[in-house]
Amino acid sequence: MPPAHNPVTAFAKHNHKSCRGDVLDNADRMVRDAGLRLTPVRRRVLEILVEGHRAMGAYQVLERLAEDGFAKQPPVAYRALDFLVEHGLVHRIRRLNAFAACMQPGVAHAPAFFICLHCEGVAEAPAFDVSDALKKTGDEMGFRVERMNIEAVGICPNCLQGNGK
Repeated sequence: MPPAHNPVTAFAKHNHKSCRGDVLDNADRMVRDAGLRLTPVRRRVLEILVEGHRAMGAYQVLERLAEDGFAKQPPVAYRALDFLVEHGLVHRIRRLNAFAACMQPGVAHAPAFFICLHCEGVAEAPAFDVSDALKKTGDEMGFRVERMNIEAVGICPNCLQGNGK
């Protein structure tokens, strides 16, 4: 089982190599166990997204891929992102029309995303209580919740203290 992720870490100064290693190791295991491949482009997209706990748009990812010598056509980034989202390795952050690496791949979780308005940092935190409440309300209405995306927008601890971007 993958190690538990501490959402506070996303906004704290820390060694991103540890986050990167945990996420990539878990992603490699998940994809291999599913009989799929984490191609070089897919792996690099995941690496790019996990590097700084930030959500990135597809074109930002594409620019980084091009810098690394991968193809510059948008379908390259979109295909990799679609694969990673489909297999639970990346989340789509609708508020930002962007993507963020899942910090707990392979772990059943109901994430909420805390998005900083100033530095655009993103923290993924468990939101089982909120998820359960929404499903219960849906059930009471006769509505079956298929999927949800919980996003909170505000100011992170670094920016509140004047240490942000």
